[in-house]
Amino acid sequence: MEDFAKNITINVSHAVEIVAALIIGIAVIRTIYNYSFLIKPSSKITKEEIRVQFGSTVAVALELLLGADVLATAVAPSWDDIGKLAAIAVIRTLLNYFLERELKHMKSKLA
Repeated sequence: MEDFAKNITINVSHAVEIVAALIIGIAVIRTIYNYSFLIKPSSKITKEEIRVQFGSTVAVALELLLGADVLATAVAPSWDDIGKLAAIAVIRTLLNYFLERELKHMKSKLA
């Protein structure tokens, strides 16, 4: 039963990682597309708006990746796995915190 649960959580974890990678990939393509329109003088979108859109997408992807890491170590983790998860969680949480802070600052400038 433990192997079954572990297989399910690992597969779900991998699926979430793939979704996060797709989200980031789509965001990169959208950002490049939007930046290409900045060259035109008639562009209605600003560089800051593009950065806010991309940053918001990256923040969502970071949260998904953290969830995937938690799932990957959810079933019978070793102390080594728990330590790695803690380090990853701290790094991703700090990245997300500072990204969100920067996004709020940029949004307030746009408003």
